[in-house]
Amino acid sequence: MKRLAIFVFCVFLLVGCGSYYRVTDPSSKNAYYTENVEQMSSGAIKFKDTRTNSDVILQSSEVKEISSEEFHKATKPEKK
Repeated sequence: MKRLAIFVFCVFLLVGCGSYYRVTDPSSKNAYYTENVEQMSSGAIKFKDTRTNSDVILQSSEVKEISSEEFHKATKPEKK
């Protein structure tokens, strides 16, 4: 219970900042990039993936604040 409270507090801190985040789904290892993470009442997080412009909800996730350079490098369109 204490770990959950700490996690929720950290996510709220992340949401309040105007920063960039890499969100990783631990089960699939998929990485998502976003500028905003919302904590839901169920404990899941909700965000819009910048690369696909899709709304994503993950029950379990790893959220890491990243630099703007890393964010823009990861989200820039691929050259064909």
